[in-house]
Amino acid sequence: MTHVVVAACVDKKYQECVAVCPVECFHEADTYLVIDPDECIDCGACIPECPVEAIFADTDVPDEEEEWIERNEVEAPDLPVAMGDSPVLADD
Repeated sequence: MTHVVVAACVDKKYQECVAVCPVECFHEADTYLVIDPDECIDCGACIPECPVEAIFADTDVPDEEEEWIERNEVEAPDLPVAMGDSPVLADD
């Protein structure tokens, strides 16, 4: 099992999840984050930190978001590790 970032993160890119992650499994695309399943240790610390509820265990991803399981797996290795210091995109 691993964790997955889904579409709710797009155009938001909150990074509270990055701050609590004990490993460097979050990777940063232009407008969202993804999780590298090979680096995620399944601790779940990130789930309650996400203000838009965009992180799920891969077994709990809603049906309409299942494409994001593969998207995280495929995109993460080619993206830079998220350091938690990029600007948030959401308009709060």
